[in-house]
Amino acid sequence: MTQRARLRWNGAAAMRGTRAGAVRGLRMAAEQVLAESRKVVPIEEATLERSGVATVDESSLTAAVSYDTPYAIRQHEELNYRHDAGRSAKYLERPLTEQADTVAEIIAAQLRRSLRG
Repeated sequence: MTQRARLRWNGAAAMRGTRAGAVRGLRMAAEQVLAESRKVVPIEEATLERSGVATVDESSLTAAVSYDTPYAIRQHEELNYRHDAGRSAKYLERPLTEQADTVAEIIAAQLRRSLRG
């Protein structure tokens, strides 16, 4: 008994879906890193914490997490500053490093989701 199957490959639609999944995954991953960094960002009046944003450049498929105050870089890099308990310098670098596996899982899950559907 011979069986035949016909497969129609719609590569353009698959690529669009994959790209959409990648963008969605990048956005979710950047938000994850932002949420974790907000837990340790130095806080006095919460201005620095409130300035944090997660963005995605869809054309280059890159994500960024940033803080936008005149002192954000100095607070991040100055290891000798004193901070409240649980708050620290490297408030962005450390969570990004610690969340690397989670970030990869989030992006991969969204890519898989886009291919299913």
